[in-house]
Amino acid sequence: MLKELKDPANGVTVAGLLISVLSINLAIEGRSDLAVATALWALLADHLDGVVAKWTANRSDTTKNVGKSLDSLADLVSAGIFPGILLTTLSDRAPWAIVIAGVLGLASALRLSYFGSVGLQGGNFIGVPTTYVLPVVAAIFMLKPWFPGSLFVHALGISLLTVALFHVSPLRVPPTRGAMYGVVTAYCVLSSALLAFR
Repeated sequence: MLKELKDPANGVTVAGLLISVLSINLAIEGRSDLAVATALWALLADHLDGVVAKWTANRSDTTKNVGKSLDSLADLVSAGIFPGILLTTLSDRAPWAIVIAGVLGLASALRLSYFGSVGLQGGNFIGVPTTYVLPVVAAIFMLKPWFPGSLFVHALGISLLTVALFHVSPLRVPPTRGAMYGVVTAYCVLSSALLAFR
């Protein structure tokens, strides 16, 4: 079982999972800007592991299947669990935030399970992928100085609830391809730097 972690793509996925765990701890410690900045690197790992998998020759079927499952579990932590913990921490565990965190976790798990069972349909995802959560969270955090009082936390909650509903919607979303990898990478790196050093 552990030998599957020697696979380069699975190693990148594990790195993303560990980054997500670090982000959760930073959120719990109250270092929310740094938590989001760190979590963006988990998103980069999620995009990179698929590229590395395509470049890695002679991957066994077992390694591929383990990698797919591992990728979904890592996505659940970074996009389903981390944002919910971040929201509940920032809201001082307000009941409404706990409900939203639960909805997001459930929607993320359902979205990932559905994709694991069905895959792409007509070359598109059905429902907004879980990877869209962290860019939205980062955007809200970068706008935080312009939110008065507690409005920031409520805006974050509404954003997470909206994305959760889009996860389980019938929307068709094209996968990231070509130049979009560069756009995602640039957004994550720049957003991470702005939040980490603000």
